[in-house]
Amino acid sequence: MYKVPDQHGKFVVVTGANSGTGKEAAKALAAAGARVVLAVRTPAKGEQARAEILAQHPSADVEVRRIDLADLSSVNEFADGLIADGRPLDLLVNNAGVMFPPVRHETVDGFELQMGSNFLGPFALTVRLLPLLLKAPAPRVVTMSSGTARRARINFDDLQWEREYRPIAAYAQSKLADLLLSQHLAKLASQRGWDLLSTGAHPGNAATNIAASGPTLGGRPSLLFRIASKVVPRQSAEQGAEPLLYAATSPDAVQGGYYGPRWAMVGPARSERPTRNALDTAVAARLWTEAERLTGVAVPAAL
Repeated sequence: MYKVPDQHGKFVVVTGANSGTGKEAAKALAAAGARVVLAVRTPAKGEQARAEILAQHPSADVEVRRIDLADLSSVNEFADGLIADGRPLDLLVNNAGVMFPPVRHETVDGFELQMGSNFLGPFALTVRLLPLLLKAPAPRVVTMSSGTARRARINFDDLQWEREYRPIAAYAQSKLADLLLSQHLAKLASQRGWDLLSTGAHPGNAATNIAASGPTLGGRPSLLFRIASKVVPRQSAEQGAEPLLYAATSPDAVQGGYYGPRWAMVGPARSERPTRNALDTAVAARLWTEAERLTGVAVPAAL
């Protein structure tokens, strides 16, 4: 397993940190000495995760704060709290998400649930926290994508799946959007001279809560999903967090880098080339502009 370098003195936010890859990433970062904020939708579950981390690492510095990425007012409230505290943010881990709800749901703000939770919420959070990130000496933002992004494209004509909802395709689009976010943020950092590293990762096929809860959200999982869940190789949440941790902390991680399991679904972390669609700079710029319009959040001109 990848060993996280010393993180003492660093301040870290991990979304979706109450379970799965988020909890495993938070645990490893806290064990390495970072002060970690478990950014979770349900504080009681966050407190349970905090207790588990402290049981293994009694000296860990871990706190729980509420955020619902499917609600932009919650994103703003969370960001405002951190900004009011004023502490520079060394690392933002955009990990939380939802996968494959069989019927279409909408967020509080009227976005298709997967697009809203997986991309637009994390986009708004990232942009809101840029001032704190840029106060840190060597900040990073790592955004969790998925291997399904390789089969996706951004459908600007029906970004919210209002015409014909397809759960797997909607998830794949949201995860391609995450990868485009990481790529465009890397480009912005280079253009503006920010000492900020933006990377992406994917967990392969990890045994996490997202894979169990999303497909039963309001309906029955598809036959394809039920078959795939029985035959596709799978690894633990701890192993699934390794690419995320590598992207977040390795001295060898590079601007715009993308990291996943060596054997696609399972294995130790390695560098991967993003899908061709994720390297389309015109699509990335257009999606970024659309996300600014939809969320009402934009990069301050003074940064």
